[in-house]
Amino acid sequence: MRTVRLIARLDIKAPNLIKGVHLEGLRVIGNPNVHAKRYYEQGADELVYMDIVASLYDRNNLTDIVEQATRDVFIPMTVGGGVRSVEDARKLLASGADKVAVNTAAVKRPTLISDIARRFGSQAMVLSIEGKRTSPLRWEALTDNGREHTGLDVVAWAKRGAELGAGEILLTSVDREGTRKGFDVALVKAVTEAVAIPVIASGGMGTPAHMIEVVKSGGADAVAMADILHYRRASIDELRLAAIEASIPVRQTPQTA
Repeated sequence: MRTVRLIARLDIKAPNLIKGVHLEGLRVIGNPNVHAKRYYEQGADELVYMDIVASLYDRNNLTDIVEQATRDVFIPMTVGGGVRSVEDARKLLASGADKVAVNTAAVKRPTLISDIARRFGSQAMVLSIEGKRTSPLRWEALTDNGREHTGLDVVAWAKRGAELGAGEILLTSVDREGTRKGFDVALVKAVTEAVAIPVIASGGMGTPAHMIEVVKSGGADAVAMADILHYRRASIDELRLAAIEASIPVRQTPQTA
């Protein structure tokens, strides 16, 4: 098993860090970079910033936030929302992002995945997939922060994205997002078994046990968490220790060494 990464996810609307349930009912949490710095200091392996309304307005507004974050945060950052072109990706990478996440524009024009991967390397191209269950073992890919149906099967789309050059998949369960009921392990397992690239499980983490389950039973390479961190129900350090106790390989930090 590869070293499992513990990733703090920050969903952004305008200048604010927000949190919703099923990608709806958004509540303002606070300043995203104050939280980002705290998660970095706690030992997060990476950060994910998502501009959750960017695709509605055809633009990403995170450049300034990312530039500010790089002054205090020195771990890889993935930035997504409203990335429609190679030029959009270039601007975010130039502002300090290490990777860009693309969803809506990739569904509309799949060759964008290849274009970004060729220009910046597959490691910089993250395919963001929002999956909603349609039957016990089938999920549909949604876009526009869970608002628009695509008719695409999540597993088939994940496989195509990997073939086109995506280096990683950020897989969010719309059904579980914000519920604290645990990840959709069956969804994660279906995708991890279909692709050879890393899969980040996102949506639903409420306890350390949920992290352990999605890694051990779902095969997740990384776990993205928001609610559990934002509401201080657990720290990255505590989650890392829980992973170690469950024999999950994670990066050692001074607090866990």
